[in-house]
Formats: sequence, structure tokens, C-alpha cells
Amino acid sequence: MTPFSLTRELIDIPSLTGDEKAVGEFLATRLASLGYNVELQDAGADRFNVIATTGEMPRIVFSTHMDTVPPFIASSEDGEYIYGRGSCDAKGIIAAQLFAAEQLRKQGMNNIGMLFTVDEELSSFGAQAANNHPLARECRFLINGEPTDNRLAIGTKGSLRLIITTEGRAAHSAYPEAGESAIEKLLDILQDIRACEWPGDSFFGETTCNIGVLNGGTRPNVIPDHARAELQIRLATDIERVKRVVEEAVAGRARVEYASAHNPVRLFSVAGFDDCVVRFTTDVPYLSNWGKPLLIGPGSIFDAHTDHERIARHELERSVDLYVALVKKLNAL
Repeated sequence: MTPFSLTRELIDIPSLTGDEKAVGEFLATRLASLGYNVELQDAGADRFNVIATTGEMPRIVFSTHMDTVPPFIASSEDGEYIYGRGSCDAKGIIAAQLFAAEQLRKQGMNNIGMLFTVDEELSSFGAQAANNHPLARECRFLINGEPTDNRLAIGTKGSLRLIITTEGRAAHSAYPEAGESAIEKLLDILQDIRACEWPGDSFFGETTCNIGVLNGGTRPNVIPDHARAELQIRLATDIERVKRVVEEAVAGRARVEYASAHNPVRLFSVAGFDDCVVRFTTDVPYLSNWGKPLLIGPGSIFDAHTDHERIARHELERSVDLYVALVKKLNAL
């Protein structure tokens, strides 16, 4: 087994969010065969996190997620890259963390653990379940893995996911005056949201808004009586400031439901590593009981969630060494 072969094995097990069972079982079997104590922690609806420990209490824990965005893309490779869904987000990272843990164990460091979660790509239900685990109290540092180009992230933006729903009155489209279009209402609101000036921050940068999902109506010859939009706002400032901007833009014309929300996070930094601030969000805000959080991993966020998702072989290999070096530095603190 190599980090490359393990990455491909993991990629080739489909694990879209909500369907992580097969990859979780694969990891549990592999980790048990290496001598780890493995726990499948219930995360609801026949889903589970995978927690692996040695005989010692885990003071430093590697963590990332098992789920991927759709669609499934099988693995392939050439001399430079490994391709496929999850190659950099985050199955290559799982492989790198596992190999780093094995190197550390061979060097006599057994105070490490691994936590692989479900549902990170949607609502981080797996991380929320893991945060209540008794082992969290024993952990001093959590090394979370996401594609950061092998740089240590010192901050991540926050996130606000919301659903805007409008209601109208159905009618025959030949007589629009007899109805009220929920879609037109929603479009007016979204236009006002697009014109919003979002609060920014000198450290985290700009707050940005993505209108990600739109649906409504039934047929083109019927005035639509319902419409719905799902938005994700990447926060550079606190949640409440941004909510006020949203509420002012909606101005009572629709129902607003906040699906998930967390503030921007400043992360633990270590001298000797290249650093960065990332715009995306992670499980970290939901794992607050697991010690001081760090964030680093191979791969580029610009390749994640794309049809050409990939990870460079040399970057994956280097990440193993970086994880080992990082644990050693943390262990000395």
C-alpha cells in the first residue's frame, strides 16, 4: 500500500454526502488491520464517523471528511496527477494522514488519533456528533485536512446557508392578473440581494454571496404559487451583521430560514510552515472541543468540486512529511 494506491481505492468507493457507509466500513477495516482501536460513532440515519486510536490517549488528532460532492468520478492517474472525485477533497488527505500516523507510530509516538467524519459538504452533522465524544476532552490539537496547497491556514471564513421561500397564487398563464407569481417575487428579492453591500474584514477579506439553487412552479402555462432559493454566504464578519443585511433586503416579502451558520475562525499557527487565509469553511467550527485547531492539506481548492478534480502525486507525498513534522512540533509544545 502507498498513499497513491490508497487514494485511488478511496476514490473508487462512491461516498456522496448521505451515502458514506461503504467508505467508512472500508476505512474501519483497513485501520483495524493496522492495529488501531476503531470506533464507528453513530451520526444518525445509518451514518457514522470513524475514530481510530492507539493504546494511548490521543493528544493530537488528524481529521478530515469522508463524504464528497456529486457526481461520482472514478479514479485515474498519469505521471503527475491522481484524478477523480475526492482526490483532493478529501480522500487523498485521508491517505496522507493515515500514512503520517503510521510513520509517527513507527517512531514511538502513540498519542495520536484519527477522526473521519460524514456530512462535511452539507451541514457537518458528523462533526457535531463527534464534538460530544469523550475523547475530545483528551485532545490538545486537532489537525484538520482540507486542500490548502500544503500551507497552514491561519484563518477560515465563516458560512451562512439560508433558504428563501416565496408564495403566490396559481392561475392560468393566459390570465396572469388572476394569479400572483411566486417566482417573480423571488427574482425581485434576489436582485436586491445581489445589490447588497456586504461587510468585509481586513484579515478575512470580503463577504461573498452565492445563489446556488433555484426552483419553483409546476408548468410553463401555470402562474407559479411557490418558489425557493438556496444561498450560501461566505462570511468575513460575524453572523448577525450579515443577517441584518439579508433581512433588510428581503424586507418581509418572503420566509427566510437559516440552515446553518458559523462565524469566521482564526486558527492555531506554527512557525516554519507557509501560511494562508482560506475562503472556504470546514468541520473545524463544529469540533471546538477537540483542542486547538489547525488546518492543512495537499491539493488546490480550485480543483475541488470540479469535473477535473485532481491531486499532484508529489504534493500528496510531501503532505505526509508535513503532517509528521507538524505533529512533532506540536508534541514539543
